[in-house]
Amino acid sequence: MGEKVVAGGFDLSDRQRYRKKLQQCLEGLGRLLAEKGFDRPKNFMGLEIELNLAGADGMPKMMNAEVLERIASRDFQTELGMFNLEVNIVPHRLGGRVFDQLAEELRTGLGYAHRKAKEVDAGIVMIGILPTLGRHDLVSANLSDVDRYQLLNDQIVTARGEDFTVDISGVERLTCNFASIAPEAACTSVQLHLQVTPDRFADVWNAAQAVAGVQIALGANSPFLFGRELWRESRPPLFLQATDTRPPELQAQGVRPRTWFGERWVDSAYELFEENLRYFPALLPICDDEDPLLVLDDGGVPRLQELVLHNGTVYRWNRPVYGLADGVPHLRVENRVLPAGPTVTDVIANAAFYYGLVRALAEDSRPVWKRMSFEAAEENFDTACRHGIDAEIIWPKAGRAGGTARVPAVKLVRDELLPLAAAGLDAWGIEPADRDYYLGVVEQRCRRRVNGASWQVDTYHRALEAGLEREAALAATTRRYSELMHQGDPVHTWPVGFPGRA
Repeated sequence: MGEKVVAGGFDLSDRQRYRKKLQQCLEGLGRLLAEKGFDRPKNFMGLEIELNLAGADGMPKMMNAEVLERIASRDFQTELGMFNLEVNIVPHRLGGRVFDQLAEELRTGLGYAHRKAKEVDAGIVMIGILPTLGRHDLVSANLSDVDRYQLLNDQIVTARGEDFTVDISGVERLTCNFASIAPEAACTSVQLHLQVTPDRFADVWNAAQAVAGVQIALGANSPFLFGRELWRESRPPLFLQATDTRPPELQAQGVRPRTWFGERWVDSAYELFEENLRYFPALLPICDDEDPLLVLDDGGVPRLQELVLHNGTVYRWNRPVYGLADGVPHLRVENRVLPAGPTVTDVIANAAFYYGLVRALAEDSRPVWKRMSFEAAEENFDTACRHGIDAEIIWPKAGRAGGTARVPAVKLVRDELLPLAAAGLDAWGIEPADRDYYLGVVEQRCRRRVNGASWQVDTYHRALEAGLEREAALAATTRRYSELMHQGDPVHTWPVGFPGRA
Protein backbone atom coordinates (compact mmCIF):
# COMPACT_ATOMS: atom_id res chain seq x y z
CA MET A 1 0.00 0.00 0.00
CA GLY A 2 3.00 2.32 -0.24
CA GLU A 3 2.18 3.23 -3.86
CA LYS A 4 0.69 6.59 -4.79
CA VAL A 5 -3.08 6.26 -5.07
CA VAL A 6 -5.35 9.02 -6.30
CA ALA A 7 -8.56 9.44 -4.35
CA GLY A 8 -11.81 9.01 -6.26
CA GLY A 9 -14.82 6.83 -6.69
CA PHE A 10 -15.19 3.63 -8.71
CA ASP A 11 -18.03 2.42 -10.91
CA LEU A 12 -18.99 -0.99 -12.25
CA SER A 13 -16.84 -0.65 -15.36
CA ASP A 14 -13.77 0.05 -13.20
CA ARG A 15 -14.31 -3.19 -11.30
CA GLN A 16 -14.93 -5.24 -14.42
CA ARG A 17 -11.80 -3.86 -16.08
CA TYR A 18 -9.78 -4.42 -12.94
CA ARG A 19 -10.92 -8.04 -12.64
CA LYS A 20 -9.88 -8.62 -16.24
CA LYS A 21 -6.49 -7.00 -15.61
CA LEU A 22 -5.99 -9.11 -12.49
CA GLN A 23 -6.54 -12.27 -14.53
CA GLN A 24 -4.04 -11.01 -17.14
CA CYS A 25 -1.53 -10.30 -14.37
CA LEU A 26 -2.02 -13.77 -12.91
CA GLU A 27 -1.49 -15.31 -16.33
CA GLY A 28 1.62 -13.16 -16.73
CA LEU A 29 2.93 -14.35 -13.37
CA GLY A 30 2.32 -17.94 -14.42
CA ARG A 31 4.28 -17.38 -17.63
CA LEU A 32 7.18 -15.79 -15.76
CA LEU A 33 7.27 -18.76 -13.39
CA ALA A 34 7.13 -21.27 -16.23
CA GLU A 35 9.85 -19.46 -18.18
CA LYS A 36 12.07 -19.25 -15.08
CA GLY A 37 12.44 -15.52 -15.59
CA PHE A 38 13.08 -14.68 -11.95
CA ASP A 39 16.18 -13.34 -10.24
CA ARG A 40 18.87 -15.78 -9.15
CA PRO A 41 19.28 -16.29 -5.39
CA LYS A 42 20.96 -13.33 -3.73
CA ASN A 43 20.10 -14.00 -0.06
CA PHE A 44 18.54 -10.56 0.31
CA MET A 45 16.52 -9.62 3.38
CA GLY A 46 14.63 -6.43 4.25
CA LEU A 47 13.15 -4.88 7.36
CA GLU A 48 10.28 -2.45 8.04
CA ILE A 49 9.15 -1.25 11.47
CA GLU A 50 5.97 0.65 12.27
CA LEU A 51 6.33 3.16 15.10
CA ASN A 52 4.20 5.24 17.46
CA LEU A 53 4.47 8.89 18.40
CA ALA A 54 3.87 9.78 22.05
CA GLY A 55 4.58 12.73 24.29
CA ALA A 56 6.60 12.82 27.50
CA ASP A 57 3.37 11.99 29.33
CA GLY A 58 3.06 8.73 27.37
CA MET A 59 -0.03 9.88 25.47
CA PRO A 60 -0.30 9.54 21.66
CA LYS A 61 0.64 12.51 19.49
CA MET A 62 -1.24 13.06 16.21
CA MET A 63 1.57 14.78 14.37
CA ASN A 64 3.38 12.46 11.98
CA ALA A 65 3.35 15.11 9.23
CA GLU A 66 5.24 17.59 11.43
CA VAL A 67 7.71 14.94 12.60
CA LEU A 68 8.34 13.62 9.07
CA GLU A 69 8.96 17.15 7.84
CA ARG A 70 11.72 17.49 10.43
CA ILE A 71 13.18 14.02 9.83
CA ALA A 72 13.34 14.73 6.07
CA SER A 73 14.48 11.21 5.15
CA ARG A 74 13.01 8.82 2.61
CA ASP A 75 13.69 6.00 5.09
CA PHE A 76 10.73 7.28 7.16
CA GLN A 77 7.17 7.35 5.83
CA THR A 78 3.61 7.87 6.96
CA GLU A 79 1.49 5.02 8.20
CA LEU A 80 -2.27 4.75 8.65
CA GLY A 81 -2.69 6.88 11.80
CA MET A 82 -1.40 10.37 12.48
CA PHE A 83 0.43 8.91 15.50
CA ASN A 84 2.25 6.37 13.28
CA LEU A 85 5.49 6.36 11.29
CA GLU A 86 7.26 3.60 9.41
CA VAL A 87 11.00 3.13 8.96
CA ASN A 88 12.34 1.07 6.06
CA ILE A 89 15.83 -0.38 6.04
CA VAL A 90 17.36 -0.92 2.60
CA PRO A 91 17.79 -4.59 1.61
CA HIS A 92 20.88 -6.35 2.97
CA ARG A 93 22.54 -9.58 2.01
CA LEU A 94 22.23 -12.22 4.72
CA GLY A 95 25.71 -13.14 5.88
CA GLY A 96 28.67 -11.96 7.91
CA ARG A 97 27.90 -9.21 10.46
CA VAL A 98 24.59 -8.21 8.86
CA PHE A 99 22.66 -8.28 12.16
CA ASP A 100 25.09 -5.97 13.92
CA GLN A 101 24.99 -3.70 10.85
CA LEU A 102 21.19 -3.64 10.95
CA ALA A 103 21.21 -2.91 14.67
CA GLU A 104 23.57 0.02 14.19
CA GLU A 105 21.52 1.43 11.31
CA LEU A 106 18.32 1.17 13.32
CA ARG A 107 19.80 2.75 16.44
CA THR A 108 21.18 5.62 14.39
CA GLY A 109 17.96 6.15 12.43
CA LEU A 110 15.58 5.83 15.36
CA GLY A 111 17.77 8.00 17.55
CA TYR A 112 17.77 10.72 14.92
CA ALA A 113 13.99 10.44 14.43
CA HIS A 114 13.43 10.62 18.19
CA ARG A 115 15.51 13.78 18.48
CA LYS A 116 13.58 15.39 15.63
CA ALA A 117 10.25 14.32 17.15
CA LYS A 118 11.23 15.93 20.45
CA GLU A 119 11.47 19.27 18.65
CA VAL A 120 7.66 19.19 18.52
CA ASP A 121 7.20 17.60 21.98
CA ALA A 122 6.75 14.08 20.64
CA GLY A 123 8.88 10.94 20.74
CA ILE A 124 9.32 7.54 19.09
CA VAL A 125 7.85 4.52 20.88
CA MET A 126 8.45 1.06 19.36
CA ILE A 127 5.66 -1.14 20.75
CA GLY A 128 2.92 -3.41 19.41
CA ILE A 129 -0.03 -1.33 20.68
CA LEU A 130 0.46 1.94 22.54
CA PRO A 131 -1.21 1.27 25.94
CA THR A 132 -2.46 4.86 26.28
CA LEU A 133 -4.51 4.89 23.07
CA GLY A 134 -8.16 5.73 23.68
CA ARG A 135 -11.20 5.10 21.53
CA HIS A 136 -11.38 8.84 20.78
CA ASP A 137 -7.89 8.61 19.23
CA LEU A 138 -8.93 6.05 16.63
CA VAL A 139 -11.34 7.99 14.46
CA SER A 140 -11.26 8.78 10.76
CA ALA A 141 -10.19 12.38 11.48
CA ASN A 142 -6.90 10.96 12.80
CA LEU A 143 -6.08 8.98 9.65
CA SER A 144 -2.94 10.29 7.98
CA ASP A 145 -3.61 12.99 5.41
CA VAL A 146 -2.74 10.76 2.45
CA ASP A 147 -5.21 9.90 -0.32
CA ARG A 148 -4.60 6.16 -0.29
CA TYR A 149 -5.56 5.78 3.39
CA GLN A 150 -8.82 7.68 3.05
CA LEU A 151 -9.64 5.78 -0.14
CA LEU A 152 -8.90 2.43 1.48
CA ASN A 153 -11.04 3.39 4.48
CA ASP A 154 -13.94 4.42 2.23
CA GLN A 155 -13.80 1.18 0.24
CA ILE A 156 -13.61 -1.12 3.29
CA VAL A 157 -16.43 0.79 5.02
CA THR A 158 -18.55 0.57 1.87
CA ALA A 159 -17.86 -3.15 1.46
CA ARG A 160 -18.86 -3.85 5.06
CA GLY A 161 -21.94 -1.63 4.99
CA GLU A 162 -22.09 -1.06 8.75
CA ASP A 163 -19.94 -0.22 11.76
CA PHE A 164 -16.98 -2.40 12.66
CA THR A 165 -17.27 -4.33 15.92
CA VAL A 166 -14.21 -4.94 18.07
CA ASP A 167 -14.92 -7.78 20.51
CA ILE A 168 -11.88 -9.34 22.20
CA SER A 169 -12.20 -11.50 25.28
CA GLY A 170 -8.91 -12.04 27.14
CA VAL A 171 -7.94 -11.35 30.73
CA GLU A 172 -10.66 -8.71 30.44
CA ARG A 173 -13.21 -8.18 27.70
CA LEU A 174 -13.43 -5.27 25.28
CA THR A 175 -16.47 -4.59 23.10
CA CYS A 176 -16.91 -1.44 21.05
CA ASN A 177 -17.97 -0.21 17.62
CA PHE A 178 -16.17 2.01 15.10
CA ALA A 179 -17.29 3.76 11.94
CA SER A 180 -13.87 3.52 10.22
CA ILE A 181 -10.77 1.33 9.92
CA ALA A 182 -8.86 3.69 12.24
CA PRO A 183 -8.43 0.99 14.97
CA GLU A 184 -6.12 -0.81 12.52
CA ALA A 185 -3.64 2.02 13.13
CA ALA A 186 -3.19 0.82 16.72
CA CYS A 187 -1.34 -2.24 15.40
CA THR A 188 2.35 -1.52 14.82
CA SER A 189 4.49 -4.35 13.59
CA VAL A 190 7.81 -5.53 12.22
CA GLN A 191 7.87 -6.89 8.67
CA LEU A 192 10.71 -9.23 7.74
CA HIS A 193 11.29 -9.77 4.01
CA LEU A 194 13.22 -12.64 2.47
CA GLN A 195 13.89 -12.85 -1.27
CA VAL A 196 13.53 -16.42 -2.50
CA THR A 197 13.63 -18.25 -5.80
CA PRO A 198 10.32 -19.65 -7.11
CA ASP A 199 11.54 -23.20 -6.47
CA ARG A 200 12.17 -22.39 -2.78
CA PHE A 201 9.17 -20.16 -2.19
CA ALA A 202 6.71 -22.82 -1.00
CA ASP A 203 9.18 -24.39 1.43
CA VAL A 204 10.03 -21.01 2.95
CA TRP A 205 6.39 -19.90 3.19
CA ASN A 206 5.31 -23.20 4.74
CA ALA A 207 8.16 -23.00 7.24
CA ALA A 208 7.22 -19.42 8.12
CA GLN A 209 3.61 -20.43 8.69
CA ALA A 210 4.71 -23.33 10.87
CA VAL A 211 6.74 -21.10 13.20
CA ALA A 212 4.38 -18.09 13.34
CA GLY A 213 3.00 -19.22 16.70
CA VAL A 214 6.49 -19.58 18.14
CA GLN A 215 7.40 -16.09 16.89
CA ILE A 216 4.39 -14.62 18.69
CA ALA A 217 5.06 -16.57 21.91
CA LEU A 218 8.59 -15.17 22.07
CA GLY A 219 7.83 -11.67 20.81
CA ALA A 220 4.35 -10.77 22.14
CA ASN A 221 4.26 -7.05 23.00
CA SER A 222 0.61 -5.89 22.78
CA PRO A 223 -1.33 -6.80 25.94
CA PHE A 224 -3.46 -3.63 26.26
CA LEU A 225 -6.09 -1.89 24.18
CA PHE A 226 -8.36 0.97 25.23
CA GLY A 227 -7.54 0.48 28.88
CA ARG A 228 -8.24 -3.25 28.92
CA GLU A 229 -5.83 -6.14 29.46
CA LEU A 230 -6.63 -8.54 26.63
CA TRP A 231 -4.44 -11.11 24.86
CA ARG A 232 -0.68 -11.05 25.28
CA GLU A 233 -0.56 -10.19 21.56
CA SER A 234 -3.80 -8.37 20.82
CA ARG A 235 -2.79 -7.09 17.36
CA PRO A 236 -4.05 -10.08 15.32
CA PRO A 237 -7.65 -10.12 16.62
CA LEU A 238 -7.80 -6.31 16.47
CA PHE A 239 -6.39 -6.18 12.93
CA LEU A 240 -8.78 -8.89 11.76
CA GLN A 241 -11.83 -7.10 13.15
CA ALA A 242 -10.73 -3.61 12.10
CA THR A 243 -10.36 -4.66 8.44
CA ASP A 244 -13.26 -7.10 8.28
CA THR A 245 -15.37 -6.37 5.21
CA ARG A 246 -17.80 -9.17 6.13
CA PRO A 247 -21.06 -8.34 7.88
CA PRO A 248 -22.17 -10.99 10.41
CA GLU A 249 -24.18 -12.90 7.81
CA LEU A 250 -21.13 -13.48 5.59
CA GLN A 251 -19.07 -14.41 8.65
CA ALA A 252 -21.71 -17.02 9.50
CA GLN A 253 -21.42 -18.44 5.98
CA GLY A 254 -17.70 -19.00 6.46
CA VAL A 255 -16.55 -16.30 4.02
CA ARG A 256 -12.84 -15.71 4.54
CA PRO A 257 -11.68 -12.52 6.27
CA ARG A 258 -9.15 -10.25 4.54
CA THR A 259 -6.81 -10.65 7.52
CA TRP A 260 -6.07 -14.31 7.12
CA PHE A 261 -3.75 -16.98 8.40
CA GLY A 262 -4.55 -19.18 5.39
CA GLU A 263 -6.01 -22.65 5.27
CA ARG A 264 -3.42 -25.04 3.78
CA TRP A 265 0.20 -25.68 3.03
CA VAL A 266 1.14 -24.70 -0.54
CA ASP A 267 3.30 -26.03 -3.36
CA SER A 268 3.99 -22.71 -5.13
CA ALA A 269 3.75 -18.95 -4.83
CA TYR A 270 1.24 -18.94 -7.68
CA GLU A 271 -1.33 -20.67 -5.47
CA LEU A 272 -1.35 -17.80 -2.98
CA PHE A 273 -1.76 -15.09 -5.61
CA GLU A 274 -4.48 -17.15 -7.27
CA GLU A 275 -6.31 -17.57 -3.94
CA ASN A 276 -6.22 -13.81 -3.43
CA LEU A 277 -8.05 -13.32 -6.72
CA ARG A 278 -10.47 -16.17 -6.18
CA TYR A 279 -11.58 -15.28 -2.66
CA PHE A 280 -11.26 -11.51 -2.24
CA PRO A 281 -13.07 -8.78 -4.22
CA ALA A 282 -11.02 -5.76 -5.22
CA LEU A 283 -10.97 -2.86 -2.77
CA LEU A 284 -8.98 -0.46 -4.96
CA PRO A 285 -9.78 -1.28 -8.62
CA ILE A 286 -7.16 1.08 -10.07
CA CYS A 287 -5.77 0.07 -13.46
CA ASP A 288 -2.64 1.26 -15.21
CA ASP A 289 -1.96 1.20 -18.94
CA GLU A 290 0.36 -1.80 -19.00
CA ASP A 291 -0.71 -4.90 -20.92
CA PRO A 292 1.31 -7.53 -19.03
CA LEU A 293 0.91 -10.24 -21.67
CA LEU A 294 1.95 -7.92 -24.46
CA VAL A 295 4.98 -6.85 -22.43
CA LEU A 296 5.95 -10.51 -22.06
CA ASP A 297 5.39 -11.16 -25.78
CA ASP A 298 7.79 -8.31 -26.52
CA GLY A 299 10.46 -9.83 -24.26
CA GLY A 300 9.93 -7.40 -21.39
CA VAL A 301 9.09 -7.82 -17.71
CA PRO A 302 5.64 -6.63 -16.56
CA ARG A 303 5.13 -4.67 -13.36
CA LEU A 304 1.85 -6.51 -12.63
CA GLN A 305 0.65 -3.40 -10.81
CA GLU A 306 -2.94 -4.56 -10.34
CA LEU A 307 -1.82 -7.87 -8.86
CA VAL A 308 0.61 -6.08 -6.54
CA LEU A 309 -2.03 -3.60 -5.38
CA HIS A 310 -4.66 -6.27 -4.79
CA ASN A 311 -2.13 -8.43 -2.94
CA GLY A 312 -1.49 -5.48 -0.62
CA THR A 313 -5.15 -5.44 0.46
CA VAL A 314 -5.17 -9.10 1.56
CA TYR A 315 -3.54 -9.18 4.97
CA ARG A 316 -1.88 -12.57 5.26
CA TRP A 317 0.47 -12.99 8.22
CA ASN A 318 3.00 -14.39 5.75
CA ARG A 319 2.40 -12.61 2.49
CA PRO A 320 3.74 -13.44 -1.00
CA VAL A 321 5.33 -10.42 -2.70
CA TYR A 322 6.15 -9.87 -6.38
CA GLY A 323 8.63 -7.10 -7.10
CA LEU A 324 11.05 -5.69 -9.66
CA ALA A 325 14.62 -4.59 -8.98
CA ASP A 326 16.61 -3.12 -11.87
CA GLY A 327 14.06 -4.57 -14.28
CA VAL A 328 14.44 -8.14 -12.94
CA PRO A 329 11.47 -9.80 -11.19
CA HIS A 330 11.77 -11.49 -7.82
CA LEU A 331 9.61 -13.11 -5.16
CA ARG A 332 9.69 -12.43 -1.43
CA VAL A 333 8.07 -13.90 1.65
CA GLU A 334 6.94 -11.02 3.86
CA ASN A 335 6.67 -12.12 7.49
CA ARG A 336 4.18 -9.78 9.22
CA VAL A 337 3.73 -11.69 12.47
CA LEU A 338 5.79 -9.73 15.00
CA PRO A 339 4.86 -6.60 16.92
CA ALA A 340 7.30 -3.71 17.00
CA GLY A 341 9.86 -3.51 19.83
CA PRO A 342 10.67 -3.59 22.61
CA THR A 343 14.26 -2.57 21.68
CA VAL A 344 16.46 -2.64 18.61
CA THR A 345 18.33 -5.59 20.14
CA ASP A 346 15.06 -7.50 20.62
CA VAL A 347 13.93 -6.76 17.06
CA ILE A 348 17.22 -7.99 15.61
CA ALA A 349 17.20 -11.07 17.88
CA ASN A 350 13.69 -11.91 16.62
CA ALA A 351 14.91 -11.44 13.04
CA ALA A 352 17.99 -13.65 13.54
CA PHE A 353 15.84 -16.39 15.08
CA TYR A 354 13.34 -16.19 12.22
CA TYR A 355 15.83 -16.17 9.34
CA GLY A 356 17.87 -18.98 10.86
CA LEU A 357 14.91 -21.15 11.75
CA VAL A 358 13.13 -20.73 8.42
CA ARG A 359 16.33 -21.62 6.52
CA ALA A 360 16.82 -24.79 8.59
CA LEU A 361 13.19 -25.91 8.38
CA ALA A 362 12.90 -25.17 4.65
CA GLU A 363 15.87 -27.45 3.97
CA ASP A 364 14.88 -30.23 6.38
CA SER A 365 14.60 -33.63 4.71
CA ARG A 366 11.50 -34.30 6.85
CA PRO A 367 9.65 -30.97 6.59
CA VAL A 368 7.65 -29.92 9.62
CA TRP A 369 4.63 -29.22 7.37
CA LYS A 370 4.61 -32.88 6.37
CA ARG A 371 4.49 -33.92 10.03
CA MET A 372 1.84 -31.57 11.44
CA SER A 373 -1.46 -30.27 10.13
CA PHE A 374 -2.05 -26.74 8.93
CA GLU A 375 -4.85 -26.54 11.50
CA ALA A 376 -2.27 -27.17 14.23
CA ALA A 377 -0.15 -24.27 12.95
CA GLU A 378 -3.19 -22.00 12.99
CA GLU A 379 -4.11 -23.15 16.50
CA ASN A 380 -0.54 -22.42 17.63
CA PHE A 381 -0.84 -18.89 16.28
CA ASP A 382 -4.08 -18.28 18.17
CA THR A 383 -2.77 -19.86 21.39
CA ALA A 384 0.43 -17.84 21.30
CA CYS A 385 -1.50 -14.60 20.75
CA ARG A 386 -3.60 -15.38 23.81
CA HIS A 387 -0.86 -16.57 26.16
CA GLY A 388 2.45 -15.22 24.87
CA ILE A 389 5.55 -16.58 26.55
CA ASP A 390 3.41 -19.05 28.56
CA ALA A 391 1.85 -20.66 25.47
CA GLU A 392 2.00 -24.37 24.73
CA ILE A 393 2.73 -25.23 21.10
CA ILE A 394 1.68 -28.27 19.06
CA TRP A 395 4.82 -29.68 17.45
CA PRO A 396 5.93 -32.95 15.80
CA LYS A 397 7.48 -35.45 18.17
CA ALA A 398 11.15 -36.23 17.74
CA GLY A 399 12.09 -39.52 16.12
CA ARG A 400 10.43 -41.59 13.45
CA ALA A 401 7.32 -42.61 15.38
CA GLY A 402 5.35 -39.58 14.18
CA GLY A 403 2.55 -37.70 15.83
CA THR A 404 2.50 -34.37 17.64
CA ALA A 405 2.56 -33.22 21.25
CA ARG A 406 1.89 -30.00 23.15
CA VAL A 407 5.11 -28.49 24.44
CA PRO A 408 5.72 -25.26 26.39
CA ALA A 409 6.97 -22.76 23.82
CA VAL A 410 10.02 -21.87 25.92
CA LYS A 411 11.03 -25.55 26.19
CA LEU A 412 10.50 -26.18 22.46
CA VAL A 413 12.62 -23.17 21.58
CA ARG A 414 15.47 -23.95 23.96
CA ASP A 415 15.61 -27.69 23.31
CA GLU A 416 14.91 -27.91 19.59
CA LEU A 417 14.42 -24.66 17.70
CA LEU A 418 17.42 -22.62 18.85
CA PRO A 419 19.88 -25.29 17.62
CA LEU A 420 18.01 -25.35 14.30
CA ALA A 421 18.13 -21.55 14.08
CA ALA A 422 21.87 -21.63 14.78
CA ALA A 423 22.38 -24.16 11.98
CA GLY A 424 20.31 -22.00 9.65
CA LEU A 425 22.36 -18.89 10.45
CA ASP A 426 25.51 -20.90 9.78
CA ALA A 427 24.06 -21.85 6.40
CA TRP A 428 23.51 -18.13 5.68
CA GLY A 429 27.14 -17.48 6.59
CA ILE A 430 26.37 -15.34 9.65
CA GLU A 431 29.37 -14.49 11.83
CA PRO A 432 29.37 -16.89 14.84
CA ALA A 433 29.67 -14.01 17.32
CA ASP A 434 26.53 -12.38 15.95
CA ARG A 435 24.74 -15.72 15.81
CA ASP A 436 25.51 -16.50 19.43
CA TYR A 437 24.74 -13.03 20.74
CA TYR A 438 21.32 -12.60 19.15
CA LEU A 439 20.16 -16.19 19.66
CA GLY A 440 21.41 -15.78 23.23
CA VAL A 441 18.91 -12.96 23.69
CA VAL A 442 16.13 -15.33 22.63
CA GLU A 443 17.46 -18.06 24.92
CA GLN A 444 17.51 -15.71 27.92
CA ARG A 445 13.98 -14.56 27.15
CA CYS A 446 12.91 -18.20 27.35
CA ARG A 447 14.95 -18.91 30.47
CA ARG A 448 13.46 -15.93 32.33
CA ARG A 449 10.01 -16.25 30.70
CA VAL A 450 10.01 -12.52 29.96
CA ASN A 451 9.00 -10.68 26.81
CA GLY A 452 7.53 -7.25 26.12
CA ALA A 453 3.98 -8.29 26.98
CA SER A 454 4.87 -9.94 30.28
CA TRP A 455 6.95 -6.91 31.30
CA GLN A 456 4.14 -4.50 30.45
CA VAL A 457 1.57 -6.52 32.39
CA ASP A 458 3.80 -6.95 35.45
CA THR A 459 4.72 -3.25 35.54
CA TYR A 460 1.10 -2.19 35.05
CA HIS A 461 -0.04 -4.32 37.99
CA ARG A 462 2.75 -2.91 40.16
CA ALA A 463 1.45 0.55 39.32
CA LEU A 464 -2.08 -0.47 40.32
CA GLU A 465 -0.74 -1.89 43.58
CA ALA A 466 0.98 1.46 44.18
CA GLY A 467 -2.45 3.08 44.19
CA LEU A 468 -2.72 4.47 40.64
CA GLU A 469 -5.99 4.36 38.77
CA ARG A 470 -6.14 2.34 35.56
CA GLU A 471 -5.40 5.15 33.10
CA ALA A 472 -2.60 6.56 35.22
CA ALA A 473 -1.09 3.08 35.60
CA LEU A 474 -1.11 2.58 31.82
CA ALA A 475 0.49 5.99 31.29
CA ALA A 476 3.17 5.24 33.89
CA THR A 477 3.85 1.87 32.27
CA THR A 478 4.18 3.53 28.85
CA ARG A 479 6.57 6.20 30.16
CA ARG A 480 8.75 3.57 31.85
CA TYR A 481 8.65 1.37 28.74
CA SER A 482 9.74 4.29 26.56
CA GLU A 483 12.60 5.15 28.92
CA LEU A 484 13.93 1.57 28.92
CA MET A 485 13.36 1.18 25.18
CA HIS A 486 15.61 4.14 24.46
CA GLN A 487 18.26 2.88 26.89
CA GLY A 488 18.36 -0.17 24.62
CA ASP A 489 19.05 -3.15 26.88
CA PRO A 490 16.97 -6.19 25.80
CA VAL A 491 13.62 -6.62 27.51
CA HIS A 492 14.55 -9.73 29.50
CA THR A 493 16.95 -7.53 31.52
CA TRP A 494 14.41 -4.80 32.30
CA PRO A 495 13.59 -4.29 36.00
CA VAL A 496 9.91 -4.83 36.66
CA GLY A 497 8.33 -2.16 38.73
CA PHE A 498 6.77 1.19 39.02
CA PRO A 499 9.45 3.88 39.33
CA GLY A 500 7.26 6.53 40.93
CA ARG A 501 4.49 9.01 40.23
CA ALA A 502 6.11 10.87 37.31
